[in-house]
Amino acid sequence: MKANQRKILADRKRKLRERLAQKAFKAQSEPMLEGVNLDYEISGRTGAIGTGGIGAFHKMVEQLGLIEALNDGVKVFKRHLPYFESDHILNLCYNVLLGGTCLEDIELLRQDQTYLDGLFVGRIPDPTTAGDFLRRFDGSCVLSLMDVINQTRVKVWQAESDKLGKRAVLDVDGTICPTDAQCKQGVDISYNGVWGYAPLIVSLSNTKEVLYLVNRPGNAPSHLGAAAYIDQAIDLVCPYFEEVFVRGDTDFGLTENFDRWDTRCRFVFGINAMPNLVEIAKGLSQGAFVPLLRKPHYTVQTTPRKKPDKVKPKIVRARNFKTIHLMTEEVAEFTYRPGKCKKTYRIVVLKKHLKITRGQDVLGFEIRYLFYIANDWQMTPQQVVFFSNVRCDQENTIEQLKNGIKALRMPAKDLISNWAYMVCATLAWNLKAWYGLLCPDPILSKQILRMEFRRFLNAFIRIPCQIIKTGRRILYRILNYTAYTKTFIKTFLHIKNFRFT
Repeated sequence: MKANQRKILADRKRKLRERLAQKAFKAQSEPMLEGVNLDYEISGRTGAIGTGGIGAFHKMVEQLGLIEALNDGVKVFKRHLPYFESDHILNLCYNVLLGGTCLEDIELLRQDQTYLDGLFVGRIPDPTTAGDFLRRFDGSCVLSLMDVINQTRVKVWQAESDKLGKRAVLDVDGTICPTDAQCKQGVDISYNGVWGYAPLIVSLSNTKEVLYLVNRPGNAPSHLGAAAYIDQAIDLVCPYFEEVFVRGDTDFGLTENFDRWDTRCRFVFGINAMPNLVEIAKGLSQGAFVPLLRKPHYTVQTTPRKKPDKVKPKIVRARNFKTIHLMTEEVAEFTYRPGKCKKTYRIVVLKKHLKITRGQDVLGFEIRYLFYIANDWQMTPQQVVFFSNVRCDQENTIEQLKNGIKALRMPAKDLISNWAYMVCATLAWNLKAWYGLLCPDPILSKQILRMEFRRFLNAFIRIPCQIIKTGRRILYRILNYTAYTKTFIKTFLHIKNFRFT
């Protein structure tokens, strides 16, 4: 960063700190937000955009070689009149990255001359052309697209291997994407009566990246086709991590694959409470069980405050609702060989002591068992339970894909074209993760990886910039200052000067 730029940043930071500093105010006679004499006028020469962060992300895409890789690896067109595959894919991705929620939002970008100048592009595809592009995909093209993205992401992993850790944790789950449309091909009714699609998602817990996303009809069970994509995900991460863990719920306890996975990775899956497992658990001596003590969600660093009265329990008691209360938890373990396996694995059983009430009356007590199957023999039974419970964090990633970046929407007409859209839109989420990994500040790097998309959008994308075209470059002149401005500039300079192998 140049000396004058550092001076400007320091001056902006000082003025903002002085403006927001705590002061001993006296009683005010007028509100802070009051009427002001203002007007609008149109600039004759200078253009600006409110989403100036897009320049840094386009530079990252360029530096990673993603544009060339998309054109070489994804073959949708026979001729390019005038757009290439990368033009369409990045157009769909950038629309989502800038906060767009549907194909029609592309038209706003297409009509923004300053946005086009900022990317040094003459034109971008309109929404109708983008929809036609999606309809040209077949299954093999979507798979090629995911392969190209994965080949690109490993460049980031190689560059920032110290931020990844030594252990890769792969999470796998399915979800339901509802739609009320009557004419979308491939929709079906799910187990809960909802019409739509049922995508399979394999993600990397370390960075929240989506490695594989597969669209399926709504009636598809969660595990349908999962084994093949778990194998591909293991192949993808193995060269860059010392060990690999795979975890999932009971739907993904695919015992016919355990012996093969046992030679390649460690895994922890939920397993159904089958009668034979319950009988084994009941037959264990009481000494085999040890208490499961869960850590508090957070530790109070200052003086504890008085907690407010809970409203819901009062309503439940007043209306005599039936309620299940967790009293205590215990864990034990035993060995077990599933019928489709030749090897013996570890079963961790979680024994829950429950109290059942209706209003203030106690109806009785109950014991329920939850089971986890693993090929890891080093973790304690408690650690196996906690490790499996952390898998629920993938639900936050899925929620962000659904309602953060709106990537799991179905704007096209059939299963394959909507699958292509999901992959293109999810690329925006992966770009966020790559940007976080490439951030030189290690603390902010972790924060970016954990950020919800809307917060990330406001911090690193919605940056008002003046766009200045010169003979040799496009200049983004930042017009405001926030707490993230310095980090944004440092990350951009790091990306610009880095040479990915």
